Amino acid sequence: MTAPSTALKFSAIAERIGITERTSLTTHPDLDPEILSVAAVQTAIAGQLSYIEGEKFAPLVATTAASALILPSQQPELQAQATERGIAWLSTADPRLGFARAIALFYTPFRPAPGIHPSAVIDPSATVGHNVSIGAHVVIQAGVIVGNDVCIHPNVVVYPGAAIGDRTVLHANCVIHERSQIGQDCVIHSGAAIGSEGFGFVPTASGWEKMEQSGITVLEDGVEIGCNAAVDRPAVGETRIQRNTKLDNLVHVAHGCAVGQGVAMAAQVGLAGGVKIGNRVILAGQVGVANQATVGDGAIATAQTGVHGNVAPGEIVSGSPAVPYKLYLKASAIYRRLPDMHQALKKLQQQFKG
Repeated sequence: MTAPSTALKFSAIAERIGITERTSLTTHPDLDPEILSVAAVQTAIAGQLSYIEGEKFAPLVATTAASALILPSQQPELQAQATERGIAWLSTADPRLGFARAIALFYTPFRPAPGIHPSAVIDPSATVGHNVSIGAHVVIQAGVIVGNDVCIHPNVVVYPGAAIGDRTVLHANCVIHERSQIGQDCVIHSGAAIGSEGFGFVPTASGWEKMEQSGITVLEDGVEIGCNAAVDRPAVGETRIQRNTKLDNLVHVAHGCAVGQGVAMAAQVGLAGGVKIGNRVILAGQVGVANQATVGDGAIATAQTGVHGNVAPGEIVSGSPAVPYKLYLKASAIYRRLPDMHQALKKLQQQFKG
C-alpha cells in the first residue's frame, strides 16, 4: 500500500479510530512511533501498523516486524508480549474493525473530480444533482434522477425512469435498468446489472412464452453490490434489498426476492425467485436458496449449502439439502469412514452367508 504524504503518530491513529483508553501509551507514552502505512501481520515491517485476530495469528506477535499492533482485548497476554518487544499497541474487542478504520486513514479510493465528460449522453429530461461526476461514454436516459455528489464512472448505462440517490457510486460498465430505485450511499461495482429482467417464462405446448417483467428493483440506503452481480426485477411488484446489505461478486438475486437489513452474501450466492431473507443473515460462498424459501433473522448458511426449505431465525445450516450445522459435522465424520464401514459390512455379510 502506498504510504501517505505525511506519516501519522501512533497516538494520532488511536485517537482518530476512537480507541484511546486501552493502549500501550498509558504506561509507555514515549512508545509512539510514526506509522507510514498498514500491512498484514505476516509481512509488516518497521513503520507499519497491523492487527491480530484469532488464535491462528496470536503467535505472530512474537515475530512480526510491525511497529504497532491492534490487539484483541480478550488476550491481555499479547499486550504484555508486544510491550516487551517494544511494539506499540491498542486493544479492542474487534481488532478487524479497528484495522478497517486505520486503513481508511491511509487510503482513499479513487474518485474523479466533479464534472461531466463531454462524451456522456444525458437525456434533456433527466435531472442531475449538484457536485456530480459523470465519466466518459455514460448514458443517462429519459426521466432519470441523479442525486447530489453521485459518482458515475465510464461506460455506465442508466435506463429510463431510474433514480440514483445522493453520494452513490456507480463503477465502470454497470447497468441500471428501467425504473430501478437506488438509495443514498450505495456502491454498485463494475459489471453489475440492477433491475434486469427476471427469469419469467411460461411453458406452453409450442414452447416457452415470455412473461414481461413489469416490476421494479429497489436498493435501500447503504447497499453495496459486487462485480458482475445481478439483481432482477419481477413480473409484478418489486425486488427489494434493504439498507446496509452487502453482496459480493457474482451474486444473483432473482425476481421478487425480499432481502433484509445488514445481510452479507459471499461470492456466487444464488437466490431463486420469491426468496425471503431476514435481517443480519450471512450466506457464505456458493450458497443456493430455492424458490420461495425463507431464511430467518440472524441465520447463517455455510459455504455451498443448498437451502431447499425454511431456515429458522438464528439457525446455522450446512450441506445440501441443508441440515443443522452440528448434524452436518457428525454426518461428515461418518462420510469419511464409509469405505471402512463398507468393508466391515462385506465381511459381516460373508460371515452370515458362511
